[in-house]
Amino acid sequence: MAFTVIYDACVLYPSTLRDLLIRIAQAGLVQAKWTDRILDEVFTNLQANRPELNPAKLARTRELMMRAVRDCLVKDYEPLESALQLPDVKDHHVLAAAIKSRAQLIVTNNLRDFPEETLAPWNIEAVSADDFTLAQIDLDRQRVFAAVQQIADSWRYPPGTTADVLGRLERDGLVESTAALRAGQ
Repeated sequence: MAFTVIYDACVLYPSTLRDLLIRIAQAGLVQAKWTDRILDEVFTNLQANRPELNPAKLARTRELMMRAVRDCLVKDYEPLESALQLPDVKDHHVLAAAIKSRAQLIVTNNLRDFPEETLAPWNIEAVSADDFTLAQIDLDRQRVFAAVQQIADSWRYPPGTTADVLGRLERDGLVESTAALRAGQ
């Protein structure tokens, strides 16, 4: 069985990175989890920062995310929040969800908000999206590259190539991961 990971809002915000992380879960490499609160943060920020995006399309994206990954939603984690200590109280819900779901990893680009010494008693580690993806490439490069190809194939207007997808992922912070995928082409 795949190990369990919590995807933080910051890694679900960029569309191409979100797509890759979901496809990694669909490929069976990990069991991805998130909460309604994490998704609220993603989609509230998307609407605020990108007002040109159609709210109905954002709602559809959220619905598709929920359908895309089996058993992705963590519930009933809230009672754990008050017992947690993190630099930012707004992140307590992420750690609480990780504890509740018995996740081994929190995939986040806000590593300073999840100090190792705070996560260690829970046997949870915070890793960047780049380090997480690089680890998935090390485990099964073909499946990760297939996910990149699937993203390229899904782009219609305009059509995309794997080079286009890798370019966007690199822009989203997957510098080492995209280099590893390019090197193996």
